[in-house]
Amino acid sequence: MAINTCNSTPTYALTIERVLDAPVEKLWECWTSPERLEEWFCPKPWYVSDVCLDMRPGGECSMTMNGPNGERFEHVGVYLVVEPKRRLVTTDAFLPGWIPSGRAFMVAETLFDESGDGRTRYTARAMHWEEAAMKEHEEMGFYDGWGKSIDQLESLARTL
Repeated sequence: MAINTCNSTPTYALTIERVLDAPVEKLWECWTSPERLEEWFCPKPWYVSDVCLDMRPGGECSMTMNGPNGERFEHVGVYLVVEPKRRLVTTDAFLPGWIPSGRAFMVAETLFDESGDGRTRYTARAMHWEEAAMKEHEEMGFYDGWGKSIDQLESLARTL
């Protein structure tokens, strides 16, 4: 099967696109500072801890997601792309050192595009290898959870 890489779009993707009332620089700070990420990343009352951000391709991107009833989910992955103030791409397909993780769930892409007047067109995309994984993610509450997190991100960025 030939793969057309020009102008291709992912088949199994969940996407949220919004214009946020915050400048790219502040949103980028919220994404690239472990302390800031802990303030907004999960929809409340969930929160993240133990954040490690090695902001380079192949660098570690890890955190623990903590729930209100003692739930703990460790997320370990790597950065694939780091384009400052423009684009972040991470995946759980690899552990640091390019070690296959054993279960590749998704590739996450975050885009930041200045839209004028201190606002940013913000795109968050979760791309999956198969339809079943995409549906699993959607059923886990992708739109609600990621949407609430984006609201929290925007609120925090506006205070910086």
